[in-house]
Amino acid sequence: MQTLQNVLYLLTPGLSLRRDGLALRVEHEKQLKLSLPVHNVESVFVFGSDIYVSPSAMRLCWEHGASVCYFTDWGRLEARVEGVPQGSMMLRRAQHAAARDPGRVAALARAFVAGKLHNVRWLLARSARDAAAPEDGDMLRAAAEAHAHLLRELGRTPDDPDVIRGVEGRAAAAHFEVFARHLRPALRAAFPFDGRNRRPPRDAINALLSFLYALLRHDCVSALTAIGLDPFVGYLHADRPGRESLALDLMEEFRPWVERLALTLLNRAEIKTTHFVMRDGGAVELSEVARKTIVAAYQQRKTEEALHPLFQEKVRHGQLVFIQAKLLARALRSEVPYEPHLFG
Repeated sequence: MQTLQNVLYLLTPGLSLRRDGLALRVEHEKQLKLSLPVHNVESVFVFGSDIYVSPSAMRLCWEHGASVCYFTDWGRLEARVEGVPQGSMMLRRAQHAAARDPGRVAALARAFVAGKLHNVRWLLARSARDAAAPEDGDMLRAAAEAHAHLLRELGRTPDDPDVIRGVEGRAAAAHFEVFARHLRPALRAAFPFDGRNRRPPRDAINALLSFLYALLRHDCVSALTAIGLDPFVGYLHADRPGRESLALDLMEEFRPWVERLALTLLNRAEIKTTHFVMRDGGAVELSEVARKTIVAAYQQRKTEEALHPLFQEKVRHGQLVFIQAKLLARALRSEVPYEPHLFG
């Protein structure tokens, strides 16, 4: 149970949410845990099936413009209950207006890329500190320095999304050029990696990354939808039919987080060569056992807590995409800069 940015997060099994006049009352085993005036709440996020929201509490929420969103334990949005829509329409108008403004498109695209570059530096620096071989540490540190240079260049780029995408593309190339250096040396022969490929993945590491990216993308779609944003209208990623461009935008700053999980699974031998299947034509797929192992590890990682740099309060990693979606909505409504989440 936690309140951030006027969102009440109900995370613990056994909680119940009830109405108490014009307040929402959170109880656990009939003991009061929190009482919150409804006018201080914009949304209630309910995670898991073992949390009870009374009909009177739900009515109080929709009467005062607060939505109640139901998610599975692992963050998939199942339902969003609200009264006659009000805020979502205005928010989406702001989102679409920003998408027609070249200056705002460039500013948002630059923020998404800056978040990604900073967080890739974080990942590279962590691996460099733990590198067993000096050569690996040197190459990882050099890649981190290249990202620092690109971050400075990003701040000087013109307001042209194509130029900003070009900086991101160069950073991705530098990142994946040394990606194998994150692995323990003994594993590199078993898991060869020669850059990013997909549709279909042609090696085990790319298959693992693609699966984790898909889980992250799903969480970003859920977060944006729950906040009231259109996941298909983005800024860094151009609009295409059927492509959730804004979810891909939001993903960028979190890709290094799931890449770190992929490397941990490989380095700890929780994912092995036997977890992959080679198909005709060169495609590599994860076995059913591997998918279950990865999903369990992903969900476990989302329950871990860290101090949020903006709120100075501990939050679960799984909440971060929801927090960032809310910050993005605030930026679109108020025309304030969007601040990506920075790991470190």
